[in-house]
Amino acid sequence: MEWIESLFSIHSAVQTIVLLSLIVSTGLALGKMHVKGISLGVAFVFFIGIVAGSLHFSADEQMLHFAETLGLSLFVYALGLHVGPNFIGMMRNEGVSLNMWGLGVIALGTVMALALCLVLPISIPDMVGILCGATTNTPALGAAQQALATAHLSSSGAALGCAVTYPLGVVGVIVAMILLRKFIVRPDDLSPNKSDDDDQTFVGQFVVVNPAISCKTIAEISQKTHRHFIISRIWRGDNVIVPLASTEMQIGDNVLVVTNRDEVPAMDILFGKRVEKDWNRDHIDWNSIDSSMESRVIVMTRTKLNGKTLGSLRVRQTYGVNVSRVMRGDIKLLATDSLHLQYGDRLTVVGTHEDISHAEAFLGNAVQVLNEPNLGAIFFGLFLGLAVGMIPISIPGMSAPVKLGIAGGPIIIGILIGALGSRVHFISYTTRSASLMLRKLGLSLYLACLGLAAGKDFLTTIIRPEGLLWVGIGVVLTILPLLIIGAVALRTKKFDFGTVCGLLCGSMANPMALSYANETIPGDRAAVAYTSVYPLGMFIRVIIAQVIIMFMV
Repeated sequence: MEWIESLFSIHSAVQTIVLLSLIVSTGLALGKMHVKGISLGVAFVFFIGIVAGSLHFSADEQMLHFAETLGLSLFVYALGLHVGPNFIGMMRNEGVSLNMWGLGVIALGTVMALALCLVLPISIPDMVGILCGATTNTPALGAAQQALATAHLSSSGAALGCAVTYPLGVVGVIVAMILLRKFIVRPDDLSPNKSDDDDQTFVGQFVVVNPAISCKTIAEISQKTHRHFIISRIWRGDNVIVPLASTEMQIGDNVLVVTNRDEVPAMDILFGKRVEKDWNRDHIDWNSIDSSMESRVIVMTRTKLNGKTLGSLRVRQTYGVNVSRVMRGDIKLLATDSLHLQYGDRLTVVGTHEDISHAEAFLGNAVQVLNEPNLGAIFFGLFLGLAVGMIPISIPGMSAPVKLGIAGGPIIIGILIGALGSRVHFISYTTRSASLMLRKLGLSLYLACLGLAAGKDFLTTIIRPEGLLWVGIGVVLTILPLLIIGAVALRTKKFDFGTVCGLLCGSMANPMALSYANETIPGDRAAVAYTSVYPLGMFIRVIIAQVIIMFMV
């Protein structure tokens, strides 16, 4: 049986993989259990890692560090790619507000930590370490240690404080979300707030009664009004017309219009009369509306079209079809001429069966190609993210340059590529299953390594005289700011519960808590809010740690 013992006792690449595989598989299996309706999911991997570390299981430090770095960078980069298409809209509409709430969490936690220093026998360096652990921010600890070294002070207390509070800091965010859901959240808070990020389009039927647009072409009307709208069908008496730019409008025409939601009042004025019929409900059979017209969803898979504007393709003039809407991920976009198409976009095309078939051949619609993830783009994006994360950023007054790190760099590059990659013809399309696989694989590896490293000294540190006091302070600094800010944010009714959970996880730089939120709250609002808040929140915490050491020690 020596070969079995060697699998766990002799440090090697194989031993590290075996140990991490057991931790991850056990954690994921136990994470499926529900206790009073609550399950921790992938977060259970972290606890199994702590148990394994406490039982003196260990792995080669370099191998463990490699697996942790790979897991975290994979997770945040894949997350950035996933939410990238929604990110621009979120930042344009709610991003500033979300970051202000995130800064509120950071400011409240920092003030509480400094206030506790005044009433408890804890030094500033030790409290900074406790705060870094309670907020699960190891880059901030590194910055604090550098500042302490510059001041010729010992950083052992800060490192010990972070080690004690880190494990419960990871769990504390989940506890805060559970408490908010149990005592603060109302039923309507669980429903996602409908916003332009989810569906930017509105479909309405109008009757042309405005004499100002009579005998004017659609192109002339569009140029004079400067409004964004697409006319997908025109009913003129018993005839159905596929509208072209040169089609002239006539009084009495019934038109089916796709526009942005904020443009609907302008459409009422432009055409004159809206027909009271709901064209925005789910499961409308568009092909049953007219016998001579067909509506078909075509996936854009022709690589040379990636990044081109819809207007430059001239599908209306060349094929006699209209593109009314574009689905990108889970969001619906108005098919304006200025819209840059991305590989994998789903275009709703309206026209005759034959014309649509010609347009389909032009756009690609090779759905089977999309089942193969673009691994080259994923690894190249990882390279760019890690490179950006290592760039030193010098800030006047700081003793050492600040870096975005292995989490900040990849998540920012992932967001940029997911949102803007098509502009430079970079194909970053990844199937939902592949994206979920990368995120869960990366997070599982990261949590297993984190738990294994934390468990090694966890029990011995807690039994120190100051250990339990530090743990208690860490729990307060983790949970209380989240409960206060989360409750106030929910009471403003501006955000749904999923968005609030995302901003709380992002302000605490806690990917495990985000995974719990994603598993228990439908939709991607938590993930999008997390990526909106995370980069600035992490950066501010690193600066705050250095400022406290520089001016208060």
